[in-house]
Amino acid sequence: MLTKFETKSARVKGLSFHPKRPWVLASLHNGVIQLWDYRMCTLLDKFDEHDGPVRGICFHNQQPLFVSGGDDYKIKVWNYKQRRCIFTLLGHLDYIRTTMFHHEYPWILSASDDQTIRIWNWQSRTCICVLTGHNHYVMCAQFHLTDDIVVSASLDTTVRVWDISGLRKKSVSPGPGGLEEHLKNPGATDLFGQADAVVKHVLEGHDRGVNWAVFHPTLPLIVSGADDRQVKLWRMNEAKAWEVDTCRGHYNNVSCVLFHPRQELILSNSEDKSIRVWDVTKRTCLHTFRREHERFWVLAAHPSLNLFAAGHDSGMIIFKLERERPAYAVHGNLLFYVKDRFLRKLDFTTSKDTAVMQLRGGGRTPVYSQASFCEFCMSYNPAENAVLLCTRTSNIENSTYDLYIIPKECDSQSSEPPDGKRWTGFTAIWVARNRFAVLDRTHSVIFIFYLIL
Repeated sequence: MLTKFETKSARVKGLSFHPKRPWVLASLHNGVIQLWDYRMCTLLDKFDEHDGPVRGICFHNQQPLFVSGGDDYKIKVWNYKQRRCIFTLLGHLDYIRTTMFHHEYPWILSASDDQTIRIWNWQSRTCICVLTGHNHYVMCAQFHLTDDIVVSASLDTTVRVWDISGLRKKSVSPGPGGLEEHLKNPGATDLFGQADAVVKHVLEGHDRGVNWAVFHPTLPLIVSGADDRQVKLWRMNEAKAWEVDTCRGHYNNVSCVLFHPRQELILSNSEDKSIRVWDVTKRTCLHTFRREHERFWVLAAHPSLNLFAAGHDSGMIIFKLERERPAYAVHGNLLFYVKDRFLRKLDFTTSKDTAVMQLRGGGRTPVYSQASFCEFCMSYNPAENAVLLCTRTSNIENSTYDLYIIPKECDSQSSEPPDGKRWTGFTAIWVARNRFAVLDRTHSVIFIFYLIL
């Protein structure tokens, strides 16, 4: 895990990335909402109108708005350009756990300890639907990215999937009068029409209260995390939903779970002070990141970048799972770097970018393996026109380095990868024309090797 930014504050209960700007919202247990620029490591603004903890927070994907929900039973919609709350939605009778904007419709989804989920139209500033059926606190509710369904998690040990297509048909395409007429009279309903929202599936399998549930962005999958310390994967179709498998490993309540937006991974965090990464296909734990003292409460994924945020007892961290920068080395006006199975050379003076040679074993940063995460680094020897390419892993015994002699220009287009030599070592770097040093971290020893051609 590569930590990009870290804050110290009261307990962070909610997080939301801005879709375009390098901003993140953090809602705190002391009632403050912080707006951070995580690239510049700067607190841009703070909003302090809630009375008590703020658990729900969400940026709008197009408008300069965000929505918050707190223990004061209030949902507040804010304009961050105007730096103020523009209105408050009242109706919930207990703590509000999550708030979320719909990606397309002018809707807000809220989950509450009053055992209900509400959908609000933030343009008309009215509640347009109440979803009832849970018989304990509703800890989380999320819209699906493309379908007219909602998933919710509750301390009644169930996960529910709700069909809200009736609400969409009534609210977004309300008939001859159009949306404007409906907004003028939002209470008008079709007595013989389809119900606004109905329970589609009830997922039972957790032994204790469920704290979080979320849809997969593209597949018919749901992941949930609960106080039984388990992460469960569910599959659904039009007719039914069923449990696929359980990921076990946390040893305290699972606070939050999410799917990686672009890889077949699940991230979960817990009151056991850890973040875990799971393989969706194998349902195995690939990696565990631990903190010494802070329990984790919430996770968020950036919509387009490989960035994640996690809130804990004393602040938050923003991190990547792996290094995305390729292995590279600079010599004079030349940049050598690894891309798509090839060692490439960029000449800064002419801007000419050419493939120098094909690399052994693909030359790409390995996809997550059960052992660890891998990183590449490179060292270039201009005298012998050779490179050392290192593969580092957190499992020290699996770290290796490869030695390549770069072919002459006439041979660089060869389809056959050259015969690179591979040895075990954590880091290798050139220290002289014909010598390189290798760090053996297992035995805390540095070896010097001679290059003999």
